[in-house]
Amino acid sequence: SIMRTPRVRCSVVARGGKGGGKGGKGGAATQQVSDFITTREADYSQWYLDVIAAGDLVDASPTRGCMVIKPPGMAIWERLRDELDTRIKDREVQSAYFPLLIPVSFLSKEAEHVEGFAKECAVVTHHRLRAVPGGQGVEPDPAAELEEPLIVRPTSETIIWHMFGKWINSYRDLPLKVNQWANVLRWEMRTRPFLRSAEFLWQEGHTAHATGEEADEFARDILDMYAEVCEEILALPVVRGSKSPTERFAGAEETYTIEGLMQNGWALQCGTAHFLGQNFAKAFDVEFQPAEGPRELVWATSWGVTTRLLGALVMVHSDDAGLVLPPRIAPMQVVLMPFFAKDPEDQAKVDAYTGQLRDALRKRGVRTHTDTRSHLRPGAKYFEWERKGVPLRVDIGPRDIAAGETKMSRRVDSSKLPLALGDVDAAAETIAAELESIQKGLLENARARMAATTYEVDTYGEMAERLNAGDEQSSGFFLVPWADNADNEGKIKEETKATLRCFPFAEQARAEGKKCFFSGEPATHMALFARAY
Repeated sequence: SIMRTPRVRCSVVARGGKGGGKGGKGGAATQQVSDFITTREADYSQWYLDVIAAGDLVDASPTRGCMVIKPPGMAIWERLRDELDTRIKDREVQSAYFPLLIPVSFLSKEAEHVEGFAKECAVVTHHRLRAVPGGQGVEPDPAAELEEPLIVRPTSETIIWHMFGKWINSYRDLPLKVNQWANVLRWEMRTRPFLRSAEFLWQEGHTAHATGEEADEFARDILDMYAEVCEEILALPVVRGSKSPTERFAGAEETYTIEGLMQNGWALQCGTAHFLGQNFAKAFDVEFQPAEGPRELVWATSWGVTTRLLGALVMVHSDDAGLVLPPRIAPMQVVLMPFFAKDPEDQAKVDAYTGQLRDALRKRGVRTHTDTRSHLRPGAKYFEWERKGVPLRVDIGPRDIAAGETKMSRRVDSSKLPLALGDVDAAAETIAAELESIQKGLLENARARMAATTYEVDTYGEMAERLNAGDEQSSGFFLVPWADNADNEGKIKEETKATLRCFPFAEQARAEGKKCFFSGEPATHMALFARAY
């Protein structure tokens, strides 16, 4: 048996709210959390916070509503960023960067946009501070008030479209496609690491096109790209669809979304692509001269994913022992654990083989770490790597070298598989193949869980009864025939806390001839409802 040695205590910001589990008491106090991980069954919300703390992903920030992403968390985001950036550039999108501060007048140019973001904006009113007269501390200098206040970007459509107006003149300038990796600020009072914070990291893409058909097609293609990354890299299955008018992005004609389902049956919006029509072109007077005829307004898209995807990654795959990471996104895929030998000759053999295996794995692109810390017992090391979600651990000791075989330990199910050590290249191939097997298995398990918790119900009463039962086993996706009506959508949200997540693309043909499960009117769509983060 292995003795589990407690690690140093770490802190996370524990926020209140139901949040898909039993939640907390509310407030924003910083809690000291030990290595003990609350079970999912006992309190899903606290389990999520505990897993993030044990995985060393984030820490509390002295700035209310913001988080510090620690190196292990940032390493995951960087891998996701690199995967996305390659695919974005493959679509001939160029990188750019736009100012963090935006004139407040820009936001008011597009009416729906200002209404959607006004309550979330942080405003800069002065350009310097001064010492408090006769006291301590600093305050805004009254003489330094700005002529026009600036907002800290909640999103960049307005300033980007101002610049597009300078850059676009002719059809030869189209399509214009840019993307930026940046931070944004949307004021949040109730936060949860990765899922909802005042400041977060994201990519935001913006394009201008000569026709609406081309713009809409590009937005849909971007949504498919997001879905592929979620499924192929994060092993996270998603439903692709369009948002209802109520849930659309402010100023968009269509919002396309990918929706994931967490282990507790709550949904999470994992990415969106918006077909903006000509709304922003009108607001910022962005026209182009076609090959023939009068000048025309351009057509637009915007699209983005955020660090929220890291929260989805945690909630879809992790377990009561800690973080579980799919190999393709894991910053560290394999940890080699050389055991220390009393005999110097045996130690030399262990060190030599470990180094050879490490090099063979790295040549195959396997991200490998060798844990040579001598001040920790093996049990403490096992415990740490388990909590941090490393997909595979390989132990290498004198007896293993002599026997020509050791064990690979899989994080996902704690199973141990034999690994022949004789041929180091063959051993590396076996490990690489096992990583792919783990990746495939995680996606299959998540798909099976989504299928098992996607319900088709005949009546609204049946859905409401399940959702209001207070039992997480009753939560999930509810696929229903729906007559689009914003008032009815609001009533359902008020009574069940469920929202209309999307109209799934793959299901819309089934709406014909059906009656709405809520109003009894002829269905206009097949809709997916769920409680959501």
